[in-house]
Amino acid sequence: MYRLCKRILDIIIAVTVLVICLPFLIPIMILLKLTGEGEVFYLQDRVGTDNKLFAIWKFATMLKNSPNLGTGDVTVKNDSRVLPMGKFLRKSKINELPQIINVLNGSMSLVGARPLMPQSFHQYTDEVKSVIYQTPPGITGIGSLVFRDEEMIIDQSGMDPRYFYENFILPYKGNLEIWYQQNKSLVLDLKILFLTAWLILFPKSDIVRKTFKGLPSRTF
Repeated sequence: MYRLCKRILDIIIAVTVLVICLPFLIPIMILLKLTGEGEVFYLQDRVGTDNKLFAIWKFATMLKNSPNLGTGDVTVKNDSRVLPMGKFLRKSKINELPQIINVLNGSMSLVGARPLMPQSFHQYTDEVKSVIYQTPPGITGIGSLVFRDEEMIIDQSGMDPRYFYENFILPYKGNLEIWYQQNKSLVLDLKILFLTAWLILFPKSDIVRKTFKGLPSRTF
């Protein structure tokens, strides 16, 4: 019943968002076509429901060959691979909006664990890998809320970006996603959607910890 209700909620909200945002998305697509590398969308293989691969839709905000450059699938603050317009799209989270297509075709949900590239997914423990995608991956989720400023956290660590991501951020994200799967409900999904919108408007807010007091402890 939870999966059915979640799917219905996904479709209703996704269609509503698409209709509302379409007048803004068209100018963005035109600007992307005229700037950077002339690409509008970027499709990439990610791990999804039941650990199967699917193609995620995003606006093109980085160089096409970025996974093979610099820090690979780890994006750092002031990353040189990010295109000029991409900085705005990533900061505002508008770059995630094309994933509405994934929600409508059922490969993603509005709320769930972020779909990872295979190389990052396989760094999870077997425990995490067995539960993280029991439900479809999401445009937003508890991991996305806690690490909304991930690039800054990596930058402030003073460590090698990939080392810090693989040994500190990724394990904690796994704990967060286990927590989500253990507590999943439509009420929780609605709270996460509300907090996602809230943090876009008030990015410095500490509302996530205040709302979810039972989250796994963070050690860094």
